[in-house]
Amino acid sequence: MRARPFEPACHPGLSGARTRSAPVNTGWIAGPAAAGAALFKGLDDAARIEARAAAYLADPGHVEALLAPLIEALAADPWFEPPLKVSRDPLRTGVVLFDCPAVAISATVTRAAELNRLAAPATVVLSGRVTLTRYIRGGEARMRRWRADPVDAEFNAATAAPAREIAPHILKDGMMLRQDGRTTGHLLTGATHDLVALTATIKAGAAPLTREYAIADGTLVRAVCADDAASRIEMLLTFLRVCGRSDAGALFDDGSRHPAFHLRWAAMREWLMLDARAARDRLADMRTSDANAEIRAAAAATLSALDRRLEQPCPA
Repeated sequence: MRARPFEPACHPGLSGARTRSAPVNTGWIAGPAAAGAALFKGLDDAARIEARAAAYLADPGHVEALLAPLIEALAADPWFEPPLKVSRDPLRTGVVLFDCPAVAISATVTRAAELNRLAAPATVVLSGRVTLTRYIRGGEARMRRWRADPVDAEFNAATAAPAREIAPHILKDGMMLRQDGRTTGHLLTGATHDLVALTATIKAGAAPLTREYAIADGTLVRAVCADDAASRIEMLLTFLRVCGRSDAGALFDDGSRHPAFHLRWAAMREWLMLDARAARDRLADMRTSDANAEIRAAAAATLSALDRRLEQPCPA
């Protein structure tokens, strides 16, 4: 049967591509990918992970050994499907080469023509994590940079100091750059040719928040949770509240004592919506003992409103 114009016939080589790719991918995951991750096994100290990542990026043999089996498979079969997580848009193509508990190693190609065509963004992002990037090709791009105060126990979005622009970098071929996303953010402009980069993202020691600042005046625009574990805890506490699990008070209490200040208040907020009377004593404690001034103020204001509500007599 003839294919419709808007439903092109499947190319014969595409049929069964995933099945044909499976043996190569299984071997690659158990071999080169596992060998790369093994270099970071057992490391939990940020400084040691960073030193190991710098050595990994500096030696081109590591990535060559990682990609060689996939390139060979693709040369033999143009429909080969490699086992890589790929993101692609008009500006950039990114590939996660491997991701382990200590570090994620990725490769990106940034298209100079699209970079130079885009309008200047209105904000700059501070990711919250330290990254090491080796620019295989730097494209002579100009990297504008901003610095902001770190997020500490007293961080308050309403009174956060603005980000300040600092000296830029010009990206050269072979350059290795360390970016501390806990205090700095950057934007790329003006490349003369495409950029090719390898990046190691260090997971240990990350800041709890990803922040976005306005380029015009440096003011904080928004902050979101950068901790995957904290986000999952918050989601699960919301689920418990929606399910009416008032018997899970100990879990909400634990969440209200989490090191991440934003999670502490999120846990208390969920607990109050579930069982305000049970949460009352912990709320009173947070009013005076929490390390974050914004949480202490919110707890004090919430406690006053809660006590007024609890004092109201029940309707007959």
